[in-house]
Amino acid sequence: MAFNRRQFLKVAGLSTALGLGGKGAFELLWPGEVGATELATRPRALHGKRWGMVIDTRKFKKPEDFEVCTKACHQAHNVPYIKTKRIEIKWIWSAYFFQAFTDQENAYLGETNEGQVLLLCNHCDKPPCVRVCPTKATFQREDGIVFMDFHRCIGCRFCMAACPYGSRSFNFGDPRKLNDQAINPKFPSNGDFPTRTKGVVEKCNFCAERLAQGLLPACVEASRKHGSGGLYFGDLADPNSEVRRALRQHFTIRRKPSLGTHPSVFYIV
Repeated sequence: MAFNRRQFLKVAGLSTALGLGGKGAFELLWPGEVGATELATRPRALHGKRWGMVIDTRKFKKPEDFEVCTKACHQAHNVPYIKTKRIEIKWIWSAYFFQAFTDQENAYLGETNEGQVLLLCNHCDKPPCVRVCPTKATFQREDGIVFMDFHRCIGCRFCMAACPYGSRSFNFGDPRKLNDQAINPKFPSNGDFPTRTKGVVEKCNFCAERLAQGLLPACVEASRKHGSGGLYFGDLADPNSEVRRALRQHFTIRRKPSLGTHPSVFYIV
């Protein structure tokens, strides 16, 4: 079914007028396709009140430990590899500790200060990106996941300016034409996740589409099968979940806690 721009804007306006919250206009245009709201209601879906992740930085000892995670994520979500750093697209990546934890850095941290850590969207409990988005293209689900509706994104990049963690990427070009065949051998390599278009923002979604199938996030699964096994994922509201067990057993820190965003990603150091 073909829709022109005017028809799309009518439906988008209607969804706002009817108070449909996070449900995107594309769910009305294409009712046969599964939208973000419907994903979590599937029978096999994993359920949580607030999803979170714990990253054991001590287990990431070599570049391959990071690459396993980034490659799995980017393949699962059709993220193209772009060599130019200024316009690269990344959902999960690595950076030096002192770059990620600017409020923790000091001259006596030793190897921790010199090592790298895995970074991704923090899925904050109080996400500033959600507050500034004028079209509700980025919104927070009931389970805490900060989600993106690519059809609603108008490319204003307010969310990028509001995010204090640099967790969002902007498509300056058509990502479908910027594919690196070595990473995505048959682009799109994953038909279960849509490709994006020029002029929209994208980021990690905690693999919401995999949770709907009863699967763990791609980075967590890949790390356990082929990497360091340093990622833990689960419901922060469940005291018996693996993330809560990890938090009880280890000292953890979060990125820029003084900002009051309450990140859902914790780091064992």
